[in-house]
Amino acid sequence: MRLHWHRRDLRLADNRGLADAPDPPLGIFVFDDAVLDHAGAPRVAFMLDAIEQLRAAYRERGSELLVRQGDPATVVPGLADSFGAEFVSWNRDYSGLARERDERVTEALKADGVQPQKFHDAICHEPGSITTNAGDPYSVYTYFWKKWRDREKDDPRAIPTLAEADDETPIPTLADLGFETPDGTVPPAGTAAARKRLDSFLEADVFRYEEARDYPDEHCTSRLSPHLKFGTIGIRELDERVRETLESVDGEKRESVAEFRSQLAWREFYTHVLYFNPEVVTENYKTYEHPIEWEDDEELLAAWKRGETGYPIVDAGMRQLRSESYMHNRVRMIVASFLTKDLLIDWREGYEHFRALLVDHDTANDNGGWQWAASTGTDAQPYFRIFNPMTQGERYDPDAEYITAYVPELRGVDPEIIHTWHECTPTQRANAAPEYPEPIVDHSERREAALAMFEEARGESD
Repeated sequence: MRLHWHRRDLRLADNRGLADAPDPPLGIFVFDDAVLDHAGAPRVAFMLDAIEQLRAAYRERGSELLVRQGDPATVVPGLADSFGAEFVSWNRDYSGLARERDERVTEALKADGVQPQKFHDAICHEPGSITTNAGDPYSVYTYFWKKWRDREKDDPRAIPTLAEADDETPIPTLADLGFETPDGTVPPAGTAAARKRLDSFLEADVFRYEEARDYPDEHCTSRLSPHLKFGTIGIRELDERVRETLESVDGEKRESVAEFRSQLAWREFYTHVLYFNPEVVTENYKTYEHPIEWEDDEELLAAWKRGETGYPIVDAGMRQLRSESYMHNRVRMIVASFLTKDLLIDWREGYEHFRALLVDHDTANDNGGWQWAASTGTDAQPYFRIFNPMTQGERYDPDAEYITAYVPELRGVDPEIIHTWHECTPTQRANAAPEYPEPIVDHSERREAALAMFEEARGESD
């Protein structure tokens, strides 16, 4: 008898731990309070939906997903004892918190004479398998990508025969777990929803992905990120579908599909970085000679969170986050740069806000993105390259369609005024959009302050 402990693999298909270990499995899921303490309501809501879908898939096959809450080091061995399981399988997770948890569960199982079986599943190539010629993990994405792209990938796994069982323990609600209903919308979860989204993306938008992905009003991203976060679709299945599409086209279409595939490698690159540097969750990856003297301004931080900075593209992004539990990737870079380079506020404040509100929050990806924007991470944006939020808005949302979708105060305002809001006089602003705020900082002045802050950290100031 074997139990399979689901965590970030909320699916039956293409699940290595479920399929590759011997004996028909019985599924279990444990709501871990230590994990829930770091979770946001949108993410938990999506997870609950995914668990409902997963339990239904087990039951359709005459099996069961056992759902419990508590410390996995106590609950998992307890379930193994109750069901007479000789083995417990699971797929590895790569954050420091997850690895510590898994070690505790391993020790507890072995103490009871139960054999843990661990599998590599969440990414195509496990940490340590793609290295420099000297055997070190990569800190530059480009070189990582070339090896990732050319390395053979495993085939997707079929759904195995499952153990027969039934259990009437209900799945807890958001309220049961201590969460309120999220303010933002949460997309449907589960493998069927993931495959439907993938099918739609591969039918059309992937062929214009390279040219359109940076334009938030084009809606040309896959929106698969929450499904990858919770594993409602397998990475081997996803990559196989993308490779099949890649091989079916040529020219610009092929380049566009290849660009999308490179984003899967970015995800794995940051997972490798986190695995070898678990401290990056709270510490800068990059070392400066002196500490970066971030500013501590609660009013500016609060205005950024509300989407009331007076910089339209920034405010649109922050309001999209609040209303949809999601933000377009180009806009994520813009708002992160604004927080760290215009407001001079520590990237950790932004990371925590995103963690609370994003449905697709992933420790490795979000940490990598925030540290990239803050010029503190691996392969990061150089400190002297600072996004101009007005230029970014004009370039990537020229007609202000995205901006006005989320900032109603600016609807009906000429895009030229929107993109030059920082240059408008108080009278012009009052006439154009009296309810929209004036800029809370001067970008040119703050750019110089950011350069000085980093130069001091580098030991270059006079």
